[in-house]
Amino acid sequence: MSTKLAKFAGFGVAMAVLLGSSLGIVSAISAFKLTLRKKPIYPESGLLLTSLPTETASWVRVGSDRKESPEVEEVLGTKNYISRLYKEKTPKDKSRPIVLDLHVAYYTGKIDTVPHVPDRCFVGGGMQIGDILGDLPLPLDRSRWREDTSVPPDLKGRIFVTRSANGLYPRLPRDPGEIRLRTMRFLQKDGPEIFAGYFFIANGGAVAKAEEVRLLAFDLSSTYAYYAKVQVTTSTVANGEEMTRVSASLLDELMGDVMMCLPDWVAVQQGEYPPKDAGETDGHVSGK
Repeated sequence: MSTKLAKFAGFGVAMAVLLGSSLGIVSAISAFKLTLRKKPIYPESGLLLTSLPTETASWVRVGSDRKESPEVEEVLGTKNYISRLYKEKTPKDKSRPIVLDLHVAYYTGKIDTVPHVPDRCFVGGGMQIGDILGDLPLPLDRSRWREDTSVPPDLKGRIFVTRSANGLYPRLPRDPGEIRLRTMRFLQKDGPEIFAGYFFIANGGAVAKAEEVRLLAFDLSSTYAYYAKVQVTTSTVANGEEMTRVSASLLDELMGDVMMCLPDWVAVQQGEYPPKDAGETDGHVSGK
């Protein structure tokens, strides 16, 4: 066999292998009902995050919600967000009332890297990371929850509901007692130190790290994908323990309303929501 013919034969073998691999991938996607392209999904309530209550039992809004410029919104990657200051109504230390900056942003549909976490944006804005305090347990008040006994057997004991301001009881993320706040302390050149903490709610679960969002929101068996970043920032706490405590206090009173602004993932998985297109069942693409 000539060298030229041998090269052509080798090329043909390589192409056959690639074609066979491609057909195998397509067959696997079909057989296991995998979805590579995600559809956007929105809450059945139709509520946006700006609908969160401006006042709760323990907290009240300070000033007006921040509305970012179109340029900043483009970088943020969503227009469904809220940036709002809340102040303690009855501070334990009257000389140092706690003020929290709550930022929640909603994303759905396309698979992308998770943007705009403090350890990227704050550093990009000129701050320095003083300490990475870690993924700290968020001490939410479990007495506010009640177990949802209507869920499938594999979710028993993992799904809870909590009351929202409108008197409804939306479902919390799976295993809400395990939510952790990724917490950091930042240093400013001419200003007080800043504590920031965040976690993500994605396709019905919760994670602390940005890189873990894909594991929840973009698993190949789901037709839809969403995630929401929940972030609290403040310069009025003394340490990480106080940061998680006051963040939990605010979220205890707002979490039901946050969940009203997100899809009910149990309903999605059960095929109860959204209304199914032809060929879809139980939140997954069938026969495609």
